[in-house]
Amino acid sequence: MKEVGKRLKALRESIGISQVKMAETIGSTQSSVNRYENGQSTPPVELFRRYADYFDVSLDYIFARTDKPQGVTYEFKPKAAPEREEMRRFIEMCFDPQSPMNEKLKETLLRMMEGEA
Repeated sequence: MKEVGKRLKALRESIGISQVKMAETIGSTQSSVNRYENGQSTPPVELFRRYADYFDVSLDYIFARTDKPQGVTYEFKPKAAPEREEMRRFIEMCFDPQSPMNEKLKETLLRMMEGEA
């Protein structure tokens, strides 16, 4: 938890607020924030969420799984299941082939269904 504490401290210091102000912001105490930052204590999950929301960073960043504040250490790409192929055929049938937006709408819907959008 030392690395997590370093991230929490660096985030707080990056905007120049005190531990007291940070504690008020996330609904904790100054002594707790100090223990979190020094790796002596682990915040509850809800406080991690509050840190992430307040600083607009991902939990992956806070947990030092990535150095990119926006996070995402992997891309979720589900495998095509048989029911997905059935859904793909259904989508094909739903669009008017004469519509100029037919292909774009269909592709967008298929990407959304596959988790790519």
